[in-house]
Amino acid sequence: MIRRTAILVAGLGLAVPAPAAPTLAAAVQRQELDLDALVGWPFPSGLVAAASAPVVAWVRNERGERNVWVARGPEWSGRAVTEFSGDDGQEIGGLAVSANGRVVAFVRGGAPNRAGEIPNPTSDPRGARREVWTADLGGGGAARLVQGHSPLLTADGSQLYYIHDDVILRRAVGDPDAEPEELVTGRGSPGEMILSPDETRLAWTSRRGDHAFVGVLELRDRSLRYLDPSVDRDGSPVWSPDGREVAFMRIPNRKDQLPFFAVRESTPWSIRVVSVEDGDGAARTVFAASPGAGSVFNAVSAGRQLFWGRGGRIAFPWEGAGFRNLYSVAADGGSELRPIAVGDFEVQYVAQVAGGDALIFSSNQGDTDRQHLWRGAMDGSDTRQITPGDGIEWQPAPTADGSVAFLASSGTAPAHAEVLLAERQWLVAEQQADLPTGLAEPRQVVFTAPDGTPIHGQLFLPQDALPAEGWPAALFLHGGSRRQMLLGFHHLGYYHNAYSFNQYLASKGYAVLSVNYRSGTGYGMAFREAENYGAGGASEVQDVLGAGVYMAGRDDVDATRIGLWGGSYGGYLTAHGLAQASRLFRAGVDVHGVHDWNPVIRNFVPSYDPAARPEVARSAFESSPMAFLDGWRSPVLLIHGDDDRNVPFSESVELAESLRSRGVHVEQLVFPDEVHGFLLHRNWMAAFRAAAEFFDRLLAGAGAGADGGPNGH
Repeated sequence: MIRRTAILVAGLGLAVPAPAAPTLAAAVQRQELDLDALVGWPFPSGLVAAASAPVVAWVRNERGERNVWVARGPEWSGRAVTEFSGDDGQEIGGLAVSANGRVVAFVRGGAPNRAGEIPNPTSDPRGARREVWTADLGGGGAARLVQGHSPLLTADGSQLYYIHDDVILRRAVGDPDAEPEELVTGRGSPGEMILSPDETRLAWTSRRGDHAFVGVLELRDRSLRYLDPSVDRDGSPVWSPDGREVAFMRIPNRKDQLPFFAVRESTPWSIRVVSVEDGDGAARTVFAASPGAGSVFNAVSAGRQLFWGRGGRIAFPWEGAGFRNLYSVAADGGSELRPIAVGDFEVQYVAQVAGGDALIFSSNQGDTDRQHLWRGAMDGSDTRQITPGDGIEWQPAPTADGSVAFLASSGTAPAHAEVLLAERQWLVAEQQADLPTGLAEPRQVVFTAPDGTPIHGQLFLPQDALPAEGWPAALFLHGGSRRQMLLGFHHLGYYHNAYSFNQYLASKGYAVLSVNYRSGTGYGMAFREAENYGAGGASEVQDVLGAGVYMAGRDDVDATRIGLWGGSYGGYLTAHGLAQASRLFRAGVDVHGVHDWNPVIRNFVPSYDPAARPEVARSAFESSPMAFLDGWRSPVLLIHGDDDRNVPFSESVELAESLRSRGVHVEQLVFPDEVHGFLLHRNWMAAFRAAAEFFDRLLAGAGAGADGGPNGH
């Protein structure tokens, strides 16, 4: 077994021992966690590696202060290359590192809403902008170059390709007076740009509503062609190692498909290969999904979905066996499909090693509620686990020297960057010496929903002495719903914060159960595309009720003091729990939750007209919490930002109005100009403090009445 033997503290070179997991069996004096320190832990994301140099870069968010960090081998000691300060709510993402490891590009500022407004959660009267920056890793500092997004650097870092106002542009990096050069202006919304290996051609996806093309621009003479154009949605282009061909995915359009309804099969998708050397653009299909399971494409978390290796094979994800696995096929279409990682487990993060002969990927193989890293040869000849243990590892970034950088956490250690060296030693690229103490190691539990469906959860138990009446309890319901909570700090910032709050509640004496309800990921296609889930029948509410019954039946839980909380889809299920089972759930915190599917579907599909589809509209409403308000008795705290681009703020406005008219106790916390996934650290803290105070008052304290509300309401 490989052990992580040392932690290299950024800039200090101090080795400290790995934190020991607390023993749950022992009853100790309560140690309430420092919520601000836990939520304020520096969260890493967006890890990328240079193609030809041992350099990695990532974003570090510490209490809302976001900066770009880099580490270089062989020392792998992290350092900041930007100096942004303050909790300003301006996201950093889209990292790209030049192949030579000398320049990093990134985007500062969030994506616009349909009105073209950039997120501005501080209500800065000057507004906010979405801009591309670069930083010279040799010490030249960071500079703002242009307005835009999707940066792509040449190998030497001298040229930057980017997108602004649906135009593809190019600009010199080192010249502060250089003018941007328009390369492609036309119809469609461009994305997924990728340079050919010799950098003489640029491929990209042109999205055009109900169809999309893959385009190739000859940079020498500015000639443009679309590869094998069709009525389908083509995308995810990848170059062959010799730059002579492009492979891409072809996904048939589904005109009538709406979000939040189960989709288990469709017209199968395929992989096409087109020669860019051939004047006729000869195209061939090298893979076509089978009808039934796997006919609907399900993407991995990666910059692209296709990986073309030097051995002439193309790797890709596919659910043909009912789980999101990895396969490869010969680029010439002349040999059989080969499995890289196939079984009753799910692959999530995928990256290709330098040289292109293998993939590094995360999966929950053999450890269903965690993720570990694996290495798989492109030809399927050798697949092996490279990060065993009881931690969680994700977002691998293979480096040019044979090392693998990645992000990691555990049940008691928050997220941080690590490096697995070629000689199989571990280093932590950025970390703090004062790791949190007093955290509960979550336990895996599996309980049964009323219809018999097995549901996984993570149970957090307090470490203090058990009260005679049992602990108060809270269910946590994640958002998405395409998510899986894990037995440790999560790989997404939103749920890293939620995990911190669950730990905080446990430290305050609550038993907390995080519920992986149906329609989430990690347990296969049939679980994710559960029958009658979401707007098609809300079958996942059974899992919430089953979780409540499970907690109420535990000897260490006070069945009269169970609450629930969640955000987005989790807010939707919180509202369902309160509306359908107020006797079981005595209070709830509903964070930007869905309450009526019809306006939310229209938010994602503006052309959706409920009046034109009455059967769909009726199903959507009858699957919504608003259809069950007459049974709602328990008090609720509503938390919402009014610039939410996912769940309209009106969802909370209308729910509050309807509950008040029924005499239900409603409290509220509103963040002006804040978006769905709160950008300001202080708003996360305000939300968690309000939720904790609300639960303390209604569940843990004397204020919890005998009939589900304050003073027995």
